[in-house]
Amino acid sequence: MTDRTELKARVDRVLGEFVTAEIGHLLEIDEDLAPVAEQLRVATAHGKRLRAAFCYWGWRAADQPDSVDLVRAAAAMELVHAAAIVHDDLIDDSRLRHGLPTAHLSLRDAVSGRPRHHGAARSLAMLVGDLLMSWAGQLFTDCGLPAAYLARARPLWSILARELVAGECLEILRTGTTPDVEASLQVIRYKTAKYTVEHPLRIGGALGGAALDLRRFYTAYGLPLGEAFQLRDDLLGVFGDPERTGKADSDDIATGRPTALLAHAWQAAARTERGELRRLVGTRRVSGEDLDRVKAIMQRTKAAFRVERMVAERVDAALLAVERTRMPAGAADALTELAHSAAVRQS
Repeated sequence: MTDRTELKARVDRVLGEFVTAEIGHLLEIDEDLAPVAEQLRVATAHGKRLRAAFCYWGWRAADQPDSVDLVRAAAAMELVHAAAIVHDDLIDDSRLRHGLPTAHLSLRDAVSGRPRHHGAARSLAMLVGDLLMSWAGQLFTDCGLPAAYLARARPLWSILARELVAGECLEILRTGTTPDVEASLQVIRYKTAKYTVEHPLRIGGALGGAALDLRRFYTAYGLPLGEAFQLRDDLLGVFGDPERTGKADSDDIATGRPTALLAHAWQAAARTERGELRRLVGTRRVSGEDLDRVKAIMQRTKAAFRVERMVAERVDAALLAVERTRMPAGAADALTELAHSAAVRQS
């Protein structure tokens, strides 16, 4: 057994050693790459390491023992997440992540005083995200597990990448369209839920040679829990404390992201309120007063309550899947704890 704090520390060590070595190779090319190297370090230094945890417990649920090599493979999931975050912040033009300026803003200093420096900084950030995704595959392939184990999981990587990109594209395509709960859930499912919970579990299980019933469990547990995780994130993105979330509470409103929270508010809003939502959401410049008004509409229409209920229903579905599936007790306990944490987190 290993507890969450210990596992996180192990993943942090793997990532720290790997990123330091890779940054060293990058700087051997030219010291001018130092600002890029710093953003690579920042992008990989934070996080709860949930994706690594799900990969680890997918492996342990298959009745496999603790493994240093598996922890390295699981850490690769965090590099996927780091890449997705850099790209997502760039697409949304977000200003804060973990309480720090996002990559495309931080990199402006490296190109200040040059023509089109804003565009140059964004291009550098895009390449940071691309390299992080490449690193994920590299760390996974070189984790130390037997080639036969890796071969079982390799096809899942292409599925993960395809679905992650599809979800991001769907969010872009649906931003600014009429809010719809089902359309929002599809975005959530592919952009976040699958790569956060389901795919890490499936990859860990594939590495461990999981049987069919367990592979079905990974989806029965992972998909609703992944959706609950993102629904909670959407609530925190508007109603959370920026000091705890490390993100601005106006981002989702300013960009007009197609969240289930916004969709529920739209569906239940009065005609005049819909007019206000059209005027205030997606304007990129949201004042404190504007944000308070959108929040008030979301509260009056019980949109926040409805999303809270969606979170609870999905966590319950995940917990029921654990109860119905045979697996080692330690894995069941860990996956139960992880499910509960998705429902109550504040950041």
